[in-house]
Amino acid sequence: MIFNVTQSHTHEELIKKSRFIGFIAPCESEQIVLSELKTLHVQHPHANHIAFAYRLKTDNGTVYRFHDAGEPTGTAGKPIFQHLEGKNIINVLVAVIRYFGGVKLGTGGLTRAYGNTARQVIEGAVLQPYIEMTTLNFTLDYGQFQFFEYALKKAGGEIIEQTFEEQIQLTVKLATEKVREFSFIN
Repeated sequence: MIFNVTQSHTHEELIKKSRFIGFIAPCESEQIVLSELKTLHVQHPHANHIAFAYRLKTDNGTVYRFHDAGEPTGTAGKPIFQHLEGKNIINVLVAVIRYFGGVKLGTGGLTRAYGNTARQVIEGAVLQPYIEMTTLNFTLDYGQFQFFEYALKKAGGEIIEQTFEEQIQLTVKLATEKVREFSFIN
């Protein structure tokens, strides 16, 4: 089963005098990921490293990236990513902010510290089963609108945009598995 995160969460721990802050946030696009990372850099201007990993569901499949942020290759971003992949979480960013405390951890220590911080922040986050959504456009007569709105609400969909002219133009977001239920319209 695939999961996603419902809201941002942080977790902090001290490992051999270094401060590690784990951060997890829902993200539906790379633009949102970049915005969240930019915010983290503004919030933590004196952090030595802000390593991260993300997984996104796109029309072209799953997109993922991880970054070590100046730590030795494979010691920061990859351990974070492995926890995302292991828990099968999608549309999410996990970052670990490190303030160096003066004690070198070595590559094994770094890998454990970043991985454990990522694991802790994931465990503290609220996860829910991922439901793939589809955006659809409909053109309705005014007489169809009330029934359509009721059926959409019952199916867990939502109206994103609506224009009332000669006919009603709707853009809706609906669970992909429910799309067939609306094939009678149009």
